[in-house]
Amino acid sequence: MTAASQTDRRKAWALARHFIAPYRKAVAGALLALMFTAGITLSLGQGIRLLVDQGFVTGSPELLNQTVMLFFVLVTALAAGTFVRFYLVSWIGERVVADIRKQVFNHLISLHPGFFETNRGLEIQSRLTTDTTVLQSVIGSTVSVALRNLVMLIGGVILLFVTNVKLSLIVLLAVPLVVAPILIFGRRVRRLSRQSQDRVADVGSYVGEILGQIKTVQAYNHQPQDQARFATVVEEAFAVARQRIRQRAWLIAVVILLILGAVGVMFWVGGLDVIAGRISGGELAAFVFYSLIVGSSVGSLSEVIGELQRAAGAAARIVELLRTESHITAPSENRETLPALVTGDLRLQGVSFAYPGRPDVTVIDDFTLAVRPGETLALVGPSGAGKSTLFDLLLRFFDPQQGRISLDGHDIRRLDPDDLRRCFALVSQTPALFFGTIADNIRYGRPEASLEQVREAAAIAHADEFIGRLPQGYDTRLGDAGQGLSGGQRQRLAIARALLTDAPILLLDEATSALDAQSEHLIQQAMPKLMADRTTLVIAHRLATVQHADRIAVINQGRLQALGSHRELIAGDPLYARLAELQFQT
Repeated sequence: MTAASQTDRRKAWALARHFIAPYRKAVAGALLALMFTAGITLSLGQGIRLLVDQGFVTGSPELLNQTVMLFFVLVTALAAGTFVRFYLVSWIGERVVADIRKQVFNHLISLHPGFFETNRGLEIQSRLTTDTTVLQSVIGSTVSVALRNLVMLIGGVILLFVTNVKLSLIVLLAVPLVVAPILIFGRRVRRLSRQSQDRVADVGSYVGEILGQIKTVQAYNHQPQDQARFATVVEEAFAVARQRIRQRAWLIAVVILLILGAVGVMFWVGGLDVIAGRISGGELAAFVFYSLIVGSSVGSLSEVIGELQRAAGAAARIVELLRTESHITAPSENRETLPALVTGDLRLQGVSFAYPGRPDVTVIDDFTLAVRPGETLALVGPSGAGKSTLFDLLLRFFDPQQGRISLDGHDIRRLDPDDLRRCFALVSQTPALFFGTIADNIRYGRPEASLEQVREAAAIAHADEFIGRLPQGYDTRLGDAGQGLSGGQRQRLAIARALLTDAPILLLDEATSALDAQSEHLIQQAMPKLMADRTTLVIAHRLATVQHADRIAVINQGRLQALGSHRELIAGDPLYARLAELQFQT
């Protein structure tokens, strides 16, 4: 057994033990029902012996009736026990997987954004859905089958020896021959199961990526290339699955051949003993029954081993997610707390930063800037200068490698991220809308807001008019990412959401970039009310939207190149003057 497979098994066992522990009573009930049904099944062998020896051989109708009645009592008890076992085991499987999904999701949305830069989001989604579905099948069915067959195997072997020792030894001679292929093929199945789960995740990731950008795919007539690429991904997944299936098929076939071959030899020897009068026909019938129980149990165990190995791989992938630690957390010691009312005094001192995925590329370089409370500060500069990265640092999506960022005198690294982020309202360049109603999206940052407050925020953002024209108004459900709305409409909803949040600091990242001239004019008229009594940072490429800001910071290659008013920068900064000349042509 390889070190990796041993690790997978340990992770799977630890995961199952952690999530099953709260449901000990249900587990105990399922085990009792399992033992009860296994005992009833094994006792049927004795019923068969009595049926043959006392019912058929004696020729007594009364004994036959009693034996048949006993048989039906056992069958009724078996059905009742099976109902309880199946219900409890299935309930445990569904309940545990629901708990796993909730914990994985809760953990994922608390991880720092840098984690999702180096890990594909759609692959992680596959782990949350596909891998947990595998676990649900195993916990809710396969484990029960394995335990039941293990009990039947042990009980069947004991009753074989009780019934006839000589014939039992013949059957047990096949055990080493059966165990060997289980160990050999089981190891291969375990390795291939992990690879199969990875390939399935690749398939899910690719589908999500293409469907999420379906308009671009069709606009460029890229369907043939995507179909060919998807076919390649699917065939790779199929190739790994085919290898896994082949190994499992060999395992099952070899086990069945060896077990039933041993049963055939046993039947021949036992038949000779019946003819010679050394055992009765009922004893041989009972022995054949127990032999079939043992053989089917071993065959079933060899089959479920593949499923258990597959579950071990799935559990290991889930455990990896749960053990991933967020780099952005509240400090365990010397934690500071912001007051209920924050003035919005922001200071960046000697900040330098490079993204974790590109550690050699410095995005922010020795950046120092002070933003006064209530001030409107515009950030301008060429694309890639680091403007949006500054917003990421202010929101503490990342921590700088050097320097310090403070809010109202508090180092943001000494704050709980939730406490820090309640002070910000963000309108990003690409508006983020979610599946749900328009009202739900607007009150996203303030779930307790009333419909009247939602309407007021939408009116200020000039979204109320187009919302009123929709069939269900504020109860209209949006598609994924706001599909069905224009870019300008989505942006106005994002602005309404920021308004309703009513945070002391407003971050506008090209907030009017997707608006037409009329909508932009309306938004600009609403901006004074939006920015009143709050600190506002505005990223803009169109200088006309920010020329009336209190101050403008010119950023170039991650550095603060100049700071001043529109007129001061035209006179004193060549880069800003060049940008103004290109845009205003004056």
